[in-house]
Amino acid sequence: MAVAESSHIHADDVWRRYGRGKSGFTAVRGVSFTVRPGSLFALLGTNGAGKTSTVEMLEGLAAPHRGRIRLFGDLDPVADRARIRPRTGAMLQEGGFTAHLTARESVEMWAGLTSRPRPVAQALELAGLSHRADVLVKNLSGGEKRRLDLAVATLGSPEVLFLDEPTAGMDAEGRHATWRLVKELRERGSTILLTTHYLEEAESLADELAIMHRGRIAASGTVSEIVSGHPATLTFGLSGQWSAQDLPVGGAIEERGGRITVTTGQLQKDAARILAWAEDHDVELDRFTARPASLEEAFISIARVTEADEDADDAHDTDDAAETQEEA
Repeated sequence: MAVAESSHIHADDVWRRYGRGKSGFTAVRGVSFTVRPGSLFALLGTNGAGKTSTVEMLEGLAAPHRGRIRLFGDLDPVADRARIRPRTGAMLQEGGFTAHLTARESVEMWAGLTSRPRPVAQALELAGLSHRADVLVKNLSGGEKRRLDLAVATLGSPEVLFLDEPTAGMDAEGRHATWRLVKELRERGSTILLTTHYLEEAESLADELAIMHRGRIAASGTVSEIVSGHPATLTFGLSGQWSAQDLPVGGAIEERGGRITVTTGQLQKDAARILAWAEDHDVELDRFTARPASLEEAFISIARVTEADEDADDAHDTDDAAETQEEA
């Protein structure tokens, strides 16, 4: 696959394996995607899906056992690290700050290692830490330490920014403040790759996303593209003389506790049919709601289907892993 000239991040059939032989583990299995300049791409997945292993290869912290990664067109994250590093920022899952430095001193230390850093006070303000600048790192809360990680990651106004679980451990206020900062960075032109467990975070921020499961990309596209293939629901209550069998729609209909749930792939048409039927028969639909599929529902459905499919492929994957190890 040729590298797209307009891409800032490009992965082509990337594999990563830990260990050797039967005791080894293949964490990333043939991952491919492209991130356009100025966009935010989110990697979703359960624990162990391979998100962090993928990001570490993109950052140049590890080389893939198979496949190809390129940043800024045709730069290799490992071989061209000296050229790439001044143009990128990274927020890892865990920072490495000295417990007995203050937040301000920590940022000052990193500023001395950063090409063209923004002013330390500005970095602290953007991360919402100005009021905690003189507090020792060991006395910061978990969420505040994540904000400090973010302040350091964005010191150099990076062209490409890697954010690995950036809001883990933050309260709701901190999470939304971080979202505002990420949106501001994207508006300024940064290309951002984000891993997250929070589906709301991906829905709010991502231009495109990929759902990883057991080392593979199970689905990718915009939120609407991923969700569109999954059913919507209509829910309402019916009066005693009517039942689910009287409704003018087919498909999956469930009746429980006096509430009807219709699962449908054509939300607008079925909603119109039910409302017209209710009008014609003078039926009152109690608390009628129409809800399109959510990213959470799509995520759960994709994970289930993918896991069932991959269970049948484990033997083949073991062979592929052995070949990958031999090539490495």
